[in-house]
Amino acid sequence: VQLVESGGGSVHAGGSLRLSCTASGYRHSSGVCAGWFRQAPGKGREWVASIRDGGTTTNYASSVRGRFTISQDNAKNTIYLQMNDPKPEDTATYYCAAKVVEGSCSVESAIDLWGEGTQVTVS
Repeated sequence: VQLVESGGGSVHAGGSLRLSCTASGYRHSSGVCAGWFRQAPGKGREWVASIRDGGTTTNYASSVRGRFTISQDNAKNTIYLQMNDPKPEDTATYYCAAKVVEGSCSVESAIDLWGEGTQVTVS
């Protein structure tokens, strides 16, 4: 079972970037929920956004609400994070996360599956 993130890179503030999280050996549609966390240099990992109920329920951290959008494509077995109007403070390594058994996708300690992370730098 593996989660693989892609789409990271450098972007100017006010631009846009889309992160992808593709699963192998696991179906996002069969899990409880999925989400994105991030970790900036020298800081702990923080929750960014999560999605559940087949993609119909989404939640966001207040710092990204209105700018970022999480979505799910079951046919492609992929979770996306559309980052619009990114700010320098959004610079971090972004991690895809999934919950296989019931629980929350916004609590780091509860996550069952993690990706390796993808770097996003906003300047």
